[in-house]
Amino acid sequence: MSQPWMLETPAPPADTRIPYGDITHQFGDLRLPRGEGPHPVVVMIHGGFWRARYDLEHVGHLCADLTRRGYATWSLEYRRVGHPEGGWTGTFEDVARGTDYLRTLARRYPLDLKRVVLMGHSAGGHLALWLAGRGRLEAGEPLHTPTPLVPRGVVSLAGVVDLARAHTLNLGNGIVESFLGGTPAQVPERYRLGSPAALLPLGVKQVLVHGVKDDIVPVALSEAYQARATALGDSARLVRLENAEHFAVIDPRAAEWTQIVEAVGSLL
Repeated sequence: MSQPWMLETPAPPADTRIPYGDITHQFGDLRLPRGEGPHPVVVMIHGGFWRARYDLEHVGHLCADLTRRGYATWSLEYRRVGHPEGGWTGTFEDVARGTDYLRTLARRYPLDLKRVVLMGHSAGGHLALWLAGRGRLEAGEPLHTPTPLVPRGVVSLAGVVDLARAHTLNLGNGIVESFLGGTPAQVPERYRLGSPAALLPLGVKQVLVHGVKDDIVPVALSEAYQARATALGDSARLVRLENAEHFAVIDPRAAEWTQIVEAVGSLL
């Protein structure tokens, strides 16, 4: 199977690459639309099963498209499995710090912090939903943030929304065990604190977009998550893309792309 074009084609360059911390992988790519602003913001978190070999370059295409449509985009890089402290807890700490860094960016750039949407693909979908739910973590628990930035909503694109289920299904050849440092039986607390499904209800609007033909992260994950989120009182909508596979949801040239754009707009 050939690689999706986004993984092989350099993305349009960002306006600026900005560190949000002192560690090599703690940076983001900021793109600003035309006009004075303040602009709504999409925080984009790339996927790749949390592995070091996949970076943020391939989602630059969708970020550039959203920026042309009037959204500022802040695409986060972060430590991944294979980097020192990647996985538990570094990956979580980095995306949290990078998202909260929007408050610092807004002092210099025309960003509307009242209109922030978190969006992530695959493993990034997991992280985007986790970011929306981290306010449920209590003081004294690992990964607790006293005043996390609260988004207007989250768009999960083929997200790995339930880590325990993903482990059971052996997604990514067992990557969840590497990511969290053990099985659900060995490190249950990490699955409880690190999985969006375990943190429900998140109290934030969610749209889950998932291709029915996805053979990397099955749509059943999003279906079960959406049903449980709704039952627990969350506003969670599932958009099933009948003919789409795993990478169609991040392809701005795909026929389905208009539905992802609509999902972002619906949260603002």
